[in-house]
Amino acid sequence: MTEHASLGAPAASAELDVSIILPVYNEVEHLKQEVDRIRAAMNASDYDYEIIVVDDGSSDGSGAAAEAIGGLRVIRFLQNRGSGSARKAGTAAARGRVTVWTDVDMTYPNDTIPRLVKELDGYDQVVGARTTEQGTMKSLRVPAKWLIRRLASFLTKTKIPDLNSGFRAFRTDVARQYLRHLPPGFSCVTTMTMTFLSGGYSVKYIPIEYGKRAGQSKFHPIKDTRRYGVQVVRMVLSYNPLRIFLPTGFVLLAAGLGKLVYDITRYDLRVTTNTLLILFAAFQVFAIGLLADLVVRVSRDRDEVPVATETQPGRP
Repeated sequence: MTEHASLGAPAASAELDVSIILPVYNEVEHLKQEVDRIRAAMNASDYDYEIIVVDDGSSDGSGAAAEAIGGLRVIRFLQNRGSGSARKAGTAAARGRVTVWTDVDMTYPNDTIPRLVKELDGYDQVVGARTTEQGTMKSLRVPAKWLIRRLASFLTKTKIPDLNSGFRAFRTDVARQYLRHLPPGFSCVTTMTMTFLSGGYSVKYIPIEYGKRAGQSKFHPIKDTRRYGVQVVRMVLSYNPLRIFLPTGFVLLAAGLGKLVYDITRYDLRVTTNTLLILFAAFQVFAIGLLADLVVRVSRDRDEVPVATETQPGRP
């Protein structure tokens, strides 16, 4: 990975209000248009900012095009490593107190980034919740995303209107605690939502319009949806394993007790082997869940960044 900071970029030690991370993979045709749109909106705001373009091994000259624009910080990967890796690298390099994630494929309303940052006042993360679904294979994507979102809402005990939106702003110091958890692919946005919620940080959702994508999508509906679901379960196991183990254990316990009553009435007080196995499985699930919860509590960081409060000033 190499970074090229264009002339005119802020000094490395300067602290800014906002860092805007743009992961780029073969987006040369509309990169400058999106950068110009972001700059126009940010220049009209009260925030000082930087734009970090992370070229994820593009083969169409996107990295060179970003450097030619000027005034950007450009990080270039020699090979494609995934959207999550690009966002992770950009966030690690950010100098802003607030970090914004978005895309350059014309889908997100990048001209509203100042509003997104303003909405962060009193919160730790603000997510742009899409009001429409775009993309290919919508008949598969919509129900799959609904099921995963419902699962995530149940596991975090929070209503989540959009789990995997790529348009979001968050406190940089909080996010850096969780960069090690970010997977390399598209599920990084899901991970960022889940880690904040599981860590007790506040997440706010604002409705946004989602436009038609420019260029070719890199999203794989089946493979990436499966990764979203696995990542949701993985993150909850990392922060609140009892949320998974306790319901599972109680289901097995109820099944075992029901089978026990059936055995006693059907076989003259004799208990079958499969009933004992079900009850033993319930005991094992409870025991593993309690052990996992103990490990999480012991290993959890003691110096976590405090949550945001409503008494903080309006600027990030």
